Amino acid sequence: MNILDENVLESQRQLLGRWRVPVRQIGHDVGRKGMADAEIIPFLLTLSRATFFTMDWDYYRQKLVHAEYCLVFLDVSRTEAAAFIRRLLHHSEFDTSLKRMGHVIRVSAMGLVTWQLRVEREARFDWVG
Repeated sequence: MNILDENVLESQRQLLGRWRVPVRQIGHDVGRKGMADAEIIPFLLTLSRATFFTMDWDYYRQKLVHAEYCLVFLDVSRTEAAAFIRRLLHHSEFDTSLKRMGHVIRVSAMGLVTWQLRVEREARFDWVG
């Protein structure tokens, strides 16, 4: 399940919908409006294989890596979030929920940087194509 933080613009959620990228948004489809950051991780653990997309830098931390979810920090313009979400979901290293589990990912125009479960160093991936 792909979950968008409240800080992802409505226009970007709608664009993902037009592209047939299945997403739900905190405060719109799941959870409740105004959920505190401290409530997000426990909420994700109640879901099956959730990938959480946020514009909040605080989620890009090694200590947040967990086998049951994926956190994605979108280090891009708010108006480009949908394009980079779609790009990540089509990247050969992360194109299934199983491949994403156990990762905390920073997405930028330069590529992807990740923390992974049981790996002590960040890994870097280039955009393909």
